[in-house]
Amino acid sequence: MAEINFLTKYQKATERDYVKRVLDGDKAACAEVAKKWGKDYWDGERKYGYGGYHYDGRWRPVAEDMVKYFDLKTGDKVLDIGCGKAFLLYELTQVVPGLEVHGLDISEYGIAHAKEEIREHLKLGDCTSLPWNDNSFDFVFSINTFHNLEIFGLEKAIKEMQRVSKSKAWLCVEAYRNEVEKANLLYWQITCMSFYNTEEWNWLYEKWSYQGDHGFIFFE
Repeated sequence: MAEINFLTKYQKATERDYVKRVLDGDKAACAEVAKKWGKDYWDGERKYGYGGYHYDGRWRPVAEDMVKYFDLKTGDKVLDIGCGKAFLLYELTQVVPGLEVHGLDISEYGIAHAKEEIREHLKLGDCTSLPWNDNSFDFVFSINTFHNLEIFGLEKAIKEMQRVSKSKAWLCVEAYRNEVEKANLLYWQITCMSFYNTEEWNWLYEKWSYQGDHGFIFFE
């Protein structure tokens, strides 16, 4: 199990005012709205989530890096757990024509507004119970989804991810390495339920027999 952070460049390109996030509006009320995973979360005001999440090609470099690292080829089956609007899945099909992609998300709105070219390959569902057989996919990944689960759901989700993967997998969550990053994460988050440092995440992966690779999002 290796740590690889495909999103490092993408994260550093985004500026965040952590204190303003807390002071502007009722953060608890915003979290309640965000956790409905509807229009407000995806395309509403920034305080509720993305503040408008539209296709702009930003995921292409990430797709290229993932294809290279995991040696993805035409005909491989790929699953994105927590795919949202599935922009990264779409980019993977552009980098590797003939890739068979599938996605799952809890947000009906996200799937309804996903990239039209692959919308038919997306399912509405819960990541703690995946509707696929064991060893169904050549590559399974999940980005910024599992930290939104409480620990009992987190265990189920990680074990489900391991179950449907033949071997290659990558899981990315929010984490912290020091008190500054911990404070920034607490200031910024509106949906996170599992707050752990990197050592704790690695301990959980080992405890639950997760064999894939992983990465982290840090709030520096």
